[in-house]
Parts: sequence; C-alpha cells; structure tokens
Amino acid sequence: MAKPPQAMSSFNEPEIISIEQEERLVVLARTLDTRSAEAREALERAAGTWRHFGSTCLGRALYRHHSIFKSQSDAPVWSHAELVYFRDIVPGDVVAQLVSAPQPPGVRLLRAEILVTTPGSFVFPRGWAGSSHRPDRKPSLEYLDVDPSCLRDYREIMRRYIGPAASKLVAMGKLGTFRTMETAAVLVQDPALGTTWNQIHLSEVEADGFQGFGREFDAALRDSSPDGGFVGVFAGLDKMRTIPRWTLNDPVVEADAALGQWSMATQT
Repeated sequence: MAKPPQAMSSFNEPEIISIEQEERLVVLARTLDTRSAEAREALERAAGTWRHFGSTCLGRALYRHHSIFKSQSDAPVWSHAELVYFRDIVPGDVVAQLVSAPQPPGVRLLRAEILVTTPGSFVFPRGWAGSSHRPDRKPSLEYLDVDPSCLRDYREIMRRYIGPAASKLVAMGKLGTFRTMETAAVLVQDPALGTTWNQIHLSEVEADGFQGFGREFDAALRDSSPDGGFVGVFAGLDKMRTIPRWTLNDPVVEADAALGQWSMATQT
C-alpha cells in the first residue's frame, strides 16, 4: 500500500496527515431522523459499537444536530448524521445491517451513501482523539452539491488550494480536522429528505460566534494563492456548487481515532 503523503503545501508540518485517493479510505454515511427520545437513545447507544464490522473498519462517528448555520434548501431538519470509516470497501454485510435491514422503531433512514475522500483535502492531526476535550468546538457538517460538469475542476481547487490551507489551520489548532468527502454512490434516498448533495465536509470549529471559514482561510490561502486569498478561490468555487445545508452538531460518538493510527502505521 502506498504511504499517505503529507499535505501539499510549503507549510508541511510533520504532525499533519493528509489522506490521498489511492489509500482507498471509504465511508458509509447515513442521514437519520429520530421521532422520539427512546429512538434517539437507541440510535446513540448502538453507535458506540463498530469493531464487529470487521478488520477493515477504522471507526464510527455519530453527530446530533444542534443548529443550521446556512441553508439553501427548505428541507426539514434531520436529527443525526453518521460516518463509518473503512479501508478499501464497505463490506456487504455492513450495508445489509445498517442500510437494508429495518431501522429501530422510531428511527428513519433518510439517506445512505458511500463517500470517498477528496484527494489532498482529508486532513487531521497525528494522534487525533476526538473533540470531547474541546467543549467550545462543535462538528461542522457542510452538505454541498457540485455541478457534475465541474467536478474535475472542483477537485483540483480542493487539492491545490483548500487542502494545503486547511493543513495550516489544523496544525495551528484553528480547526480540529478538515475532512472533505465526495459521494461515490447513493444507496438510499427517502423523498421526504427534500434535498440532495454530492459532497460532505466535516471539521470541528469554535462554535461561539462562528461566521464561516472566511477570515481563517483568507490568511492561510495567501501563500498558495497570493493574488486571490479567500475571495478569489471561493469565487471560483461558488460558481460550481450550492450549499443545501450547513449544520453545527453535537458529537455523540467520535470513535475514529483509528484513522490516525492506520495512517501512521502505513508510514512506518
């Protein structure tokens, strides 16, 4: 297996890990809604287990909706988002268990999809152990819909500019992680969801007074894009995509430390 390269930038801190496409990190993502306190408790209790998914599973995370930061869709709010990480492929028996099988009473599966990491833009610190020690932070989940005709250009902007800038911010502690993922296949889409997307971006941000990434990314981007900074780079992105939903969330389960452990192991 190829060794995961460091984030591509003049700022190449050794404690930052950037996973590239050839590492075949794939994610089973579920968008869920619970209709009662009992259903919520059952869902959140079940999310604490993942090792029975097999040796290729690298962890599981469940986030409970807290607030909408931005929305270009009037779709109803869902209650939870879940990410389960695997090497190479999501096993069929896991799909059968989490997607095909009936959900617990009161739990509605609105969407299930397979995600792959966007090259050069899946960044986290070596030794990542979740954000529970930073109660001022909340996981930010951006759901983006990129025009299919622009996907190649979009990936190049993410690889060339956004990933390296995010590496700086993660290294400085401005963000917990910065994980960009793109939809490879939609397994289930409930019409009641009312919106769609083909990208999910996850990061952990200081929630108090959060105004988006403008100020931080502007400074970080000036090394790699001195003529544009945030405005120049994101003006190009804005022509390619919409943001149906951008939420701030409460971490319920962050059992994803194995992502960093796996990446370190492949480098030794």
